[in-house]
This record gives sequence, structure tokens and C-alpha cells, in this order.
Amino acid sequence: MGGAMLTGWLARGLDPKEVAVIEPHPSAEISALVTKGVRLNPSAKVAGSAATLVVALKPQMFREAGPALKPFAGPATLVVSIMAGTTIASIAEVCGGGGVVRAMPNTPAAIGRGITVAVAAKGVNAAQRAVADALLRATGSVEWVDDESLMDAVTAVSGSGPAYVFLLAEELARAGVEAGLPQELAAKLARETVAGSGELLHRSELPSATLRQNVTSPGGTTAAALQVLMGPDGMQSLLTRAVAAATRRSRELAK
Repeated sequence: MGGAMLTGWLARGLDPKEVAVIEPHPSAEISALVTKGVRLNPSAKVAGSAATLVVALKPQMFREAGPALKPFAGPATLVVSIMAGTTIASIAEVCGGGGVVRAMPNTPAAIGRGITVAVAAKGVNAAQRAVADALLRATGSVEWVDDESLMDAVTAVSGSGPAYVFLLAEELARAGVEAGLPQELAAKLARETVAGSGELLHRSELPSATLRQNVTSPGGTTAAALQVLMGPDGMQSLLTRAVAAATRRSRELAK
């Protein structure tokens, strides 16, 4: 995710020479950015305090790796975190800095179609918030909330949500094979149907319920399928339980 965001910033004209990446095990893509001027693993003594420090770690690694980032966070540094389940208080404690923005993007950020929800600590001023907003918008749209407790549910819905959609494509293809389709054709139909429907949803101003109803003829094939999907043990029940489970896990990561 950090790499996707960096790619977006550079594509929007951020000077690579103004960027330093701290990554003990850089990917080939990150290493290649060195040729464009990005500094890879500079010492804090050489790099100095950053104007903005973006923390893109797995939350389980933060307590161990965080102290190595602290020398880069001076009194005026804005710290932007995209870690799941890691509170503003924890980020400020481990990294220091002059203000924290906690954000939750999702993987469509890699193609500029992500959605990020962000919440700012009370000490973050308008200028810092504008910087964070500009950085986060490089990979898609941004929504701001004032209540940090909402971030666990945000993580469960949009942060983890792409996996639910990919699973839908996976299972739709599998069901197509079970119904008699060749595997390659079933995979193609499922993939393009999910992608095309998502694009239609993106472009349309109609509610998703209306778009669903527009596909559904009374007594037709879609209605027969929806009777199963919308039944007592159907999609509503499954997604309610799934989002609740992800929300609980996000809260557990904060402990």
C-alpha cells in the first residue's frame, strides 16, 4: 500500500529527491525508484526530520519497528499512518512528531481508484490536514471523520472490502463451473461481470438497490438467484457477521 501511494505521489509531480523510503527489505519496484532520485534507507542523521512521515507498516510490526522511525519525526513533523487498528495515541507515543493523522486506504489505491477515510489528532492544524488530504487523494477519494472509534468499522468495510469483492468473483466462477461451464470461461465471465458492475455502480447516480432491481425481472432467473442470496442465511447475514468479525479484529490490534 505504501508503494502504491508513493507511485501516485510521484506521478502527480512530487520531486523524488524530496522522498526518503525506510524499508529493510525493499521490493524491486522500490529499489528502482532510487534511479529517479528517491533516497532509500538514509540515516536519520543524514536525512534529518521529515516534513511528513508516512507509516505504512503491518500493525503487528509497529511496536518493534516504530522506534527506528522516531529520529525522523521532529516537533513539526506530520505523521500519517495507514496501519489498521493502530490508534492515534499509540502512533504519537512510538513515533513522536508534531501531529498525527490516522488513515485507512484500500488496495484499489494501486490504480488510483481507492477510498481512504482519515481522522486527525486534535493538535493537527489546518495546513497539516491539507497536506495529509493531498497525499491521500493521490490514490483516490478521501473522507474525513471526527470520531476515531469509527475507524475500526471503516477498516472492516472499505479496508478489507476489496477481499470480499474478489471472493465474490472467485466463488461466482466456481459456481459457474459447478453449473457446467468450462473453468476458463467461468473465470472470465465472473471477473468481467464483477468489474463491469463495479464500474456501472461507480458511474451511476442510482442507489445500488435500484441497480439491482433493474436487473431483476419478476419470476425470472435473477429473482430465483436473489431469493437464495437474500434469504435468512444469505448475503446480508454473512456480510453482517464478516464486517463484525473484522471490526473486532481491528479493535484487538489496538491493544
